Amino acid sequence: MAALFGARVRRLRMAAGLTQAELGDKVHVVSTRITQIERASGAKPTRELARALDVALGADDLLVELWPYVYREAFPDWSRKFMEHSERAVVIRQYAAHVVPGLLQTEDYARAVLALDAMLDSEEQLEERVAARMGRQERLSSPDRPELLVILDEAVLRRPIGGNGVMRQQLVRLLDVAAERHITVQVLPFDQGGHEAMGGSLTILTLPDGSEVAYTEGSDYGQLIEEPANVSRYKVIYDRLRAAALPPLMSFDMIRSTMEGNYRGANLPSRTERRRLAQEQLQQSGGGRLRGGGRRIPGGRRPRP
Repeated sequence: MAALFGARVRRLRMAAGLTQAELGDKVHVVSTRITQIERASGAKPTRELARALDVALGADDLLVELWPYVYREAFPDWSRKFMEHSERAVVIRQYAAHVVPGLLQTEDYARAVLALDAMLDSEEQLEERVAARMGRQERLSSPDRPELLVILDEAVLRRPIGGNGVMRQQLVRLLDVAAERHITVQVLPFDQGGHEAMGGSLTILTLPDGSEVAYTEGSDYGQLIEEPANVSRYKVIYDRLRAAALPPLMSFDMIRSTMEGNYRGANLPSRTERRRLAQEQLQQSGGGRLRGGGRRIPGGRRPRP
């Protein structure tokens, strides 16, 4: 698929009468990057670069539509169908036992997580996976964005993946998204003890036709569950986790306290700056806040970061 993508770019470039250097200037990359794409060598193009090439070459979205298939090669078979469902889901409910879910990861955190894969073949494959993960996050700001409900085990907050600096910025990111109208973040504290999903992560997807699928994942495996009776059992597990988790406002405070207590440093935004950002996000999302079960309170005020 990467070779097909490159061949299409070359054909369109030549039809437009452009050299590789001229096309590189139009999309703000060096000419050798265009050479790599056309020869299917080096890192695969990011979604942003595919879109820029599409516009520069007048491809009428051909390259953008081909881009996801280029990246399928970068992921194991058992995760691809789940990612396809995720791209269409209208509601995503996730429980994360060990790491922040991919949709909410910063780029540095994502790179640190993906680099831990024992089956990773090369630095090039790592960068492909990072670019693909960052590309999937674009849907959270699109008009058809899904409702996202995330439960984080307390261990997710306290394990400094990538080092304290990377972890601090990741927690800042969680505080930022907690103010978004379509995103709910809750924390499941250690003192809740054991539960049925301790083995790994759990995701429930609601698709446009109302059907639902569940997905469980460990460090090197994944299982997609489509049988309605089995999906219902996982929905019950998720509902129990959500009931045991802290309400959104208390979760916000716990994330903030963990960040300030464990990952304090010079790169941490000031309290005034965080308060200003939170107020701006509230104004953009309608000025509401969330109560314990995820219900929004009109006119409410976010806790002070």
